[in-house]
Amino acid sequence: MISPSSHDFSVIRPALQSYVDRQILAGVSSAILHGQELLYLDCLGDADIENQIALRPDHLFRVFSNTKLITSMAVLLLMDQGKLRLEDAVDIYLPQLAKRQVLRPGTTDIHDTEPAKSAITIRHLLTHTSGLSYGWLDHGTTIYKAYVEHNVFNAFTPLSHLLDLLEDLPLAFQPGSSWEYSIASDVLARLVEVISGESFDLFIRRHIFVPLAMHDTGFVVPESERERLTAYYSGSDPTNRLKRGLKRRDDAPYPGAYLTPVPRLSGGGGLVSSLPDMLALLRCLMPGGRQLLKPTTIAMMMQNQLPDGMGISFPSVGYLPNKGFGFGGAVILQPGLADPAGSAGEFEWGGIAGTHWWISPRHNIAGVLMAQRQMSFWHPFSFEFKKLAYQCMGIT
Repeated sequence: MISPSSHDFSVIRPALQSYVDRQILAGVSSAILHGQELLYLDCLGDADIENQIALRPDHLFRVFSNTKLITSMAVLLLMDQGKLRLEDAVDIYLPQLAKRQVLRPGTTDIHDTEPAKSAITIRHLLTHTSGLSYGWLDHGTTIYKAYVEHNVFNAFTPLSHLLDLLEDLPLAFQPGSSWEYSIASDVLARLVEVISGESFDLFIRRHIFVPLAMHDTGFVVPESERERLTAYYSGSDPTNRLKRGLKRRDDAPYPGAYLTPVPRLSGGGGLVSSLPDMLALLRCLMPGGRQLLKPTTIAMMMQNQLPDGMGISFPSVGYLPNKGFGFGGAVILQPGLADPAGSAGEFEWGGIAGTHWWISPRHNIAGVLMAQRQMSFWHPFSFEFKKLAYQCMGIT
């Protein structure tokens, strides 16, 4: 039985402290759950190096793609309410996505397309198999150039405008035929608005944040709370994530980000949150918690939803055949070299700035790790934390 008294977590702090000492991280907050019980919580290093502000549990982090878990939950809440089905063609609700054109394989001409063989479904959007792209991870590709030229990521336009832009752009591949990390979660945020009749921020606040008492999570940090927002840093060498040195990035991802409201309520990466709020979110997906979704829906979102033989991949990482994808995060099908040996079946994801979470339904444990270093998704510090957490709880 896992309990705070039976396991020693003392090895975690010095391991994470080493990344701070080597100036790879400014600071890092971490926590481990066994069911609803908090086994471990620690904050070390600085929230702001220049002003010598020590990191505290109440500090706020740009969680970027952790937002996708919340967006997926919003869609699944609507499903549980009978307002949509996963196999619905999304153009029923978002007509701009009807009658898609698809880039021909290998083409370098954005106009060299063929008709889509099937409609984009809500399931495709939840699993990043719709044919949409992101246009910032795949530098130099035909679809990347088109997304940049059309300014798809303009934070100063609403989600409705995003759909208008996508209407004129082809898909990268036939819906359901491949996996590509994409702007699909922003499309899902707009879907929530259309079906619910509420703005996306209002819907998730009323149906997720208020019930879970997630008072620190939102798209904008109130002026009275700005001192709680951690400083944002990049590494000294983008090609070497373990090279010593940090550079402050107050202008990223754009000047004033998260401090002033913008029209784009990004369901893919727009939220700021805190360690206690992320723990509340994880608890609602574990037995005994304040569950917002039906138990069968929670189980489904944590299961691999990709067809046999389809895995996930990233331009900088390559193909990962040992990982599938559920609704809002990856699923470990078979532990890889960086994964704990006992992590098969784990549901996990993170944000580009080093915020990560994971839930193991098999072991009824979860963990969250929060840092603010640019390009730190699946960084060595996150893998080391998880391995040590499993090790400390005796899970092999």
